[in-house]
Amino acid sequence: MSTKGLLPQPITGEIDHLLATNDRARRNASTFRIIFGWVLLLTGTVFSIIRLLYAPARNDPLSNIPIDAAEILDKCRMLNVQPHTPANFYERKQSDRFQAGTNPTLITNATIWSGRLNGLEQFTGDVLLDGGIIRDIGDIDREFVARLDDLVTIDANGAWLSPGVVDMHSHLGVHSNPGLRGSSDGNSHHGPVLPVGPFISSLGRTILTVTQWMRALDGLNTHDDAYRLSVSGGVTTALVLPGSANAIGGQGLLIKLRPTTERSPTAMTLENPYSTNTSEYDPLHGLRWRQMKHACGENPDRVYSGTRMDTTWAFRQAYDKARQIKNAQDAYCQKASTGKWDEIKDFPEDYQWEALVDVLRGRVKVHNHCYETVDLDDMVRITNEFKFSIAAFHHAHETYLVPSTLKSAYGHPPAVALFSTKARYKRESYRGSEFAPKILSENGLQVIMKSDHPVLDSRYLLYEAQIAHYFGLPPNLALAAVTSTPAEVIGEDHRIGFLKRGYDADVVLWDSHPLSLSATPKQVWIDGIPQIKVPHVVDKPAFLQNIPKTPDFEREARKTLEYDGLPPLLPNHTSEGTVVFTNVSHVYARKGDSIVEVLGLRRGHDNGIVQVQRGEIICMGEASTCLELNTTGKPTFVNLQGGSISPGLVTFGSNLGLEDIQGEPSTKDGLVPAPLISKVPAIVGGDGAIIRAADGLQFFTRHALLAYRSGITTGIVAPQSQGLLSGLSVAFSTGSEHRLKKGAVVQNVVAVHVAISHSDNLPSVSAQVAALRNLLLGNGEGELGYWFEKVTKGKLSLVVDVHSADAIASLIELKREIEGTTFHPLKLTLSGATESYLLPSEISDADIGVILRPIRSFPSSWEMKRMASSK
Repeated sequence: MSTKGLLPQPITGEIDHLLATNDRARRNASTFRIIFGWVLLLTGTVFSIIRLLYAPARNDPLSNIPIDAAEILDKCRMLNVQPHTPANFYERKQSDRFQAGTNPTLITNATIWSGRLNGLEQFTGDVLLDGGIIRDIGDIDREFVARLDDLVTIDANGAWLSPGVVDMHSHLGVHSNPGLRGSSDGNSHHGPVLPVGPFISSLGRTILTVTQWMRALDGLNTHDDAYRLSVSGGVTTALVLPGSANAIGGQGLLIKLRPTTERSPTAMTLENPYSTNTSEYDPLHGLRWRQMKHACGENPDRVYSGTRMDTTWAFRQAYDKARQIKNAQDAYCQKASTGKWDEIKDFPEDYQWEALVDVLRGRVKVHNHCYETVDLDDMVRITNEFKFSIAAFHHAHETYLVPSTLKSAYGHPPAVALFSTKARYKRESYRGSEFAPKILSENGLQVIMKSDHPVLDSRYLLYEAQIAHYFGLPPNLALAAVTSTPAEVIGEDHRIGFLKRGYDADVVLWDSHPLSLSATPKQVWIDGIPQIKVPHVVDKPAFLQNIPKTPDFEREARKTLEYDGLPPLLPNHTSEGTVVFTNVSHVYARKGDSIVEVLGLRRGHDNGIVQVQRGEIICMGEASTCLELNTTGKPTFVNLQGGSISPGLVTFGSNLGLEDIQGEPSTKDGLVPAPLISKVPAIVGGDGAIIRAADGLQFFTRHALLAYRSGITTGIVAPQSQGLLSGLSVAFSTGSEHRLKKGAVVQNVVAVHVAISHSDNLPSVSAQVAALRNLLLGNGEGELGYWFEKVTKGKLSLVVDVHSADAIASLIELKREIEGTTFHPLKLTLSGATESYLLPSEISDADIGVILRPIRSFPSSWEMKRMASSK
């Protein structure tokens, strides 16, 4: 067979050359040419067939399918999958957070508050903790228990057992304690990357930052001293949120508060939403909720020098960007699902904006720092404009005034996360009310009590629920407000917040009813692991095991609503008439430096009478004793329902009487000049000046009037200072209208006040002590010298605000030195005194007074790190 015409010309020419030079070669070449020709022929045919089979056909719908089509369709299918609990979740025998070596624990004979049935279920029974979960509850399977190795059995003896406390607003680990520069990670004040740049005003000034891509996880400090303190108060889970400097501050993080063997932030997470390990996180079988922080009102306005209009526009601009991305993704997936591959290219996404896009897809719990009606209304309108829900408004001091506004939010009405009584610290919190939890619950809205730790020490979060209950929140909802309700709102009520079979073994055993004011954990279990190594247990009276009785505040709550959150607080003085207190159980009076009981009746006795005329007690005893006494005018009767009468309380340590709204300078007396920081103006006395708090007193403040209504009749306050010298304190009546009223100023000068502390703004502690020594040795000028001479002669007290044990030791030595020079006893009192317990005998021997402030110690600064309850 001839190969001519089948082979390229260069190849055939080369073969002919071989044929001409050698006969054997000619024969071999002939054979080779035939074989080679067939090989090329077959190869060409195969390539032609392949080309025909795989060449794109003009009308073939499959010709444009990308090689990753299956992956794209899977991504599209996942876009609208909602967070949910795996169907087999309660079949688990061990928690994903189980720590190897944890012994099973059987708690017997407990009074169980389960959280079920809207917080109304309670019963006596046993609880078995095993594998990091609640394996059984109620009537336990004893045969199963008998097979457990190393079982720990605890007889609760009827004590209350509840789910672990859940703090839905905390900054644990991101605003760490003690507070140091190197561990303040709560806010991004500019945002390191901004997809649309900072929001710029017409003047070219940055006015707001949206940083939804920030994550609390990335700043979580595992060495925060407050973790163990919070656990000791029963807190087992916390939602750690970024701060509120930004309109959209970033993503929060749910953590368990126990230490882990891994010692890492990731190991503390309740359910890590950022994991890519599908063995622990399978989106198809259990997508997990994410949490995001929003903030409106004063905070972002102040930080970025904007207004509420700027903030609202920033929200709308950000959500519009997210909506554009979402709509583009939906359009892309619609075309992909119908095979229109030739009309689409790359999947539309932006990594910086994916979290906000997920908000619009209903897969993120939005937690909104928002106080006032104007801001609440703004946010509700934004939810309806962009079709997303808010999980909860936080702080939310005016929500009780506008419940219908909350109910008009898109989707479900937001829950409300509140303080119990902390209010009026800035203008937007001025109308806060202790009756807010009661009013909101009566309007069908979910109520949550939170700490905003370290604003409030979350160790005492349960106290917030106790106060809310006292002012009218039903007991079932009050306890739910720190357990089951926050668990539900954050989307974790399938594993925490309740005592149910299959739930996480986060359990607290209390020494009294959780709503009694003295309730303290006997033990706290997280993931079945006991957290308190040496529980400090005090036997409590039997009556504290019951739900506390509370007053009826219905009238006060109605009045609060009637006056738009600002009901009149002035006392209704009746000092010129006669007041008869009935059903009095005890009367206490001052005797020297002590308070003694002067009347005591049997518990349950309802005939105690105290008759007061023109401000003085004229009779007390059983009803028959005082019945025949004459009275002036028609007496006013007050039924104390078994309550007591005592001298008025005295408060010291706050700025009560010198300010109305902490965050508003125009409502405050202000700071006194600090001699060690700057030169004191001659017009106020120069270096010889000393400021009197009496000159700056403010009466008629809501704080003072509320204090008066709570039994605090006298306040002592010193001038506010950031330096060594504060000035002269004053004692005043909290119920007076102005200082010219009789009795308004109880004592014009109480003491000289100074402060010794570590601060960037101050000279060294040693320099401060040296300055104080100089003043005590008689080297002060003018008025300053005059008042310090009174101190050194023992005629006036010196109050030193100090926390560090080392600084306290220096003050003890200084007192000895001065007394050895002047031969007069120095009346020295320590205020603050967090670390004073380290020097108890030395302080006692030196005859120094101590005023603990705050009374519940907390390591907020390095000077307080060695607080007593940390030992």
